[in-house]
Amino acid sequence: MQFRSNLMQFFCIFAILLSFSCKKETEESSKQKPNIIYIMSDDHTTQGFGIYGSRLASLNPTPTLDKLANEGVIFDNCYVNNAICVPSRAAIITGQNSQANGVLDLEGDLAPENQYLPTEMKALGYQTAIVGKWHLHKEPAAFDFYEVLPVQGKYFNPTFRVRGEKPWPGNTVKTEGHSSDKITDIALDWLKNKRDPNKPFFLMHHFKAPHDDFENAKRYDSYLEDTFIPEPESMYDNGNNGSIATRGANDSLTRIIGSSVSHRNLIRNQAMNIYKDSSIHRKYRNQKDIKPEEYTKWKLSKADSIHASTVYQYYLKRYLRCVKGVDDNVKRLMDYLEAENLLENTIIIYTGDQGFMLGEHDYIDKRWMYDESMRMPFFVRFPEGIKSGIRTDAIINNTDFAPTMIELAGGTTPDYMQGKSFKQILKTGEEPENWQKSTYYRYWMHMAHRHQNPAHFGIRTKDYKLIFFYGKYWVDTDDPSAEYNKKSWGNDFTNHTPVAWEFYDLKKDPKEMNNAYSDPEYKNVITDLKAQLIKLREDLNETDKNYPHIQKVIDEHWDD
Repeated sequence: MQFRSNLMQFFCIFAILLSFSCKKETEESSKQKPNIIYIMSDDHTTQGFGIYGSRLASLNPTPTLDKLANEGVIFDNCYVNNAICVPSRAAIITGQNSQANGVLDLEGDLAPENQYLPTEMKALGYQTAIVGKWHLHKEPAAFDFYEVLPVQGKYFNPTFRVRGEKPWPGNTVKTEGHSSDKITDIALDWLKNKRDPNKPFFLMHHFKAPHDDFENAKRYDSYLEDTFIPEPESMYDNGNNGSIATRGANDSLTRIIGSSVSHRNLIRNQAMNIYKDSSIHRKYRNQKDIKPEEYTKWKLSKADSIHASTVYQYYLKRYLRCVKGVDDNVKRLMDYLEAENLLENTIIIYTGDQGFMLGEHDYIDKRWMYDESMRMPFFVRFPEGIKSGIRTDAIINNTDFAPTMIELAGGTTPDYMQGKSFKQILKTGEEPENWQKSTYYRYWMHMAHRHQNPAHFGIRTKDYKLIFFYGKYWVDTDDPSAEYNKKSWGNDFTNHTPVAWEFYDLKKDPKEMNNAYSDPEYKNVITDLKAQLIKLREDLNETDKNYPHIQKVIDEHWDD
């Protein structure tokens, strides 16, 4: 009897100890699961950092971000699959390319049931939130919490859309201040007061800045005021960049293709945007024979209220002042995480939604497959799981972000995602043996929004780039009844442009100043790249089988 009593007592104690052990393991497992903060700026190109070694690096534009990057893994070959805001964001949320997720252009949207990344993160036990720029039009309802800008939003005194009693987008809150500050305020408030501290969190922190037209917080008005900003040589001498598709026969299309810093493009240029009421614009607006150097280096008067700068200098200073605001607000976020002992167990990811042209080839905006537009900054810091000081040239693209974050959170990449996780590269700094050797790009919005960029697609490897400009809308414009966002695109729906190939040897010509497509030295390389491009388009279901008028152009000019 005593034996049975002792045995029962033993089992009770064992059960209590086992229960305590299991509870402790569960708590430790939950505690060890990393938080993830994904920070993305709008149009923050690699030229606007110290770590990427551009001509602007000596200005030290991003001290906080550079420090963060050097404490983690820096990617030198990260690329967008379509350098425009909405398709890029859709690729990041879905892990899919444009034809798979259905978002080809700025009018595309993403329904809650297709907001895959937050859905997968919630299934892994994460509390999810997004603040700042969303731009995917439908309600970000897959997130537990959201406070997002309407479409592009305003730089000053922005209104935010929030969840509430009214149907989307009826619930809004108004704020006072600069958007970079307010977005960080909202993120910090959520981290401090609204999240569940017993759950790991996944926060997407999306700045509006430094999207054009650049409007910095007033405290940065004197930043870089007396500093000369280095200019890109290609702004004045574009060498053999481009083709008949981008320049026209005998440069006949240079006045209308590719929005410019200078007055080269008579339809849209940065000087026109900023200085429409200034002395420089009044002086030059009707003169077509002024050299770009004279236009961009014109010394503005104090009467123009822009610090007596030149066109290019003011353009860049406005941009870098917005970047400065982003960098300072990231520091606010890092300081909070450190003060709350959250920094070591939080994965910090920083990127831009694409690159941006800062006068290279005399272009502004993005859209192009040229590297300044296509290349994305990307780095990851996670002291508990990633070694610091790693730099990799592995090729990744924005469809790879979601699979990687899901796997860092303990999940597996869903079959429906086209992107690949680069978790192993983060852990080791080494590419897996079968890692992708190239990335695909496609810009659909032919000659849209007065930026006047021809539609094109192509392939980039570490060493080479091949681009095909097919010069047509993705709807069949031979059909007079065809209408697709003609009003919002703001251009002539029948405006086809010449078809051409461009090829760049990026080892010899990293600034893409020599289109070597006709050079016989590269015949075999180009043939191989075309074969890779065909396979890549088929593998990603990015062919033009649904667009026979484009496929016809491809077939007719593939062997040109």
